[in-house]
Amino acid sequence: MRRTVLITGSARRLGAALACGLARDGHRIAVHYRTSRAEAEETARVIQKEGGEADVFQSPLASLADGEDLVGKIASHWGNIDTLINNAGTFVGKRFDELTQHDWETGLASTAGAAFVATRAALPHLRTSGRGRIVQIGDVMSARLEPVDSAMSYYIGKAGVWRMTQTLATSEARHGITVNLVSPGVLEDSVCETPIGEMPSGRYGTYEDVLHTIRFLLDERSQAVTGSHLQVGGGWKIAPGAQ
Repeated sequence: MRRTVLITGSARRLGAALACGLARDGHRIAVHYRTSRAEAEETARVIQKEGGEADVFQSPLASLADGEDLVGKIASHWGNIDTLINNAGTFVGKRFDELTQHDWETGLASTAGAAFVATRAALPHLRTSGRGRIVQIGDVMSARLEPVDSAMSYYIGKAGVWRMTQTLATSEARHGITVNLVSPGVLEDSVCETPIGEMPSGRYGTYEDVLHTIRFLLDERSQAVTGSHLQVGGGWKIAPGAQ
């Protein structure tokens, strides 16, 4: 069944791949960007060229007002929104003693902060739809409490998104909304450098790996799957207790 999908941070890389893949499945895609306007417009053009339906929407997602404005424009444009994929996140690969105030705040604001803002704004529409889906894009480290060499605020933010996922899965089930976390491991174009020899599967992850998992969650038959952490990392750094 066709969905209206908002994917935050979908101008390029993983977000753009998810946008194009879900558009090929027949869904309408709201391509969101913060500053990458040219890339967002190119993603939308690719979708439209292939016969899909997409449009571009800008927002800093820095406040509740930003979220309301973004979701309001999408709902006005297409009449509804029933699916939110919180993909936005800025990885600042610096050690703790190198982080500036801006770096620290960016890591938190672009992960847990943006997910909070977008989700709060989208919830009324998701509830009304009766078939709402929230998919959070995490990281295999999201559920692991262990030291990290760099990007501390990013990882703290992703851990917060996991806690948000569990909380919303419980509170929103009565509205027919499922909320799950999908965590890639090391992707082929990941910022961090991990030798392929450390990958249990013998390869890096692909965008298609993540897309396949999201397709499963959006399927109408996956209504009972909620509050789960689906790790798509080929066995790399499996988090204890993940579901």
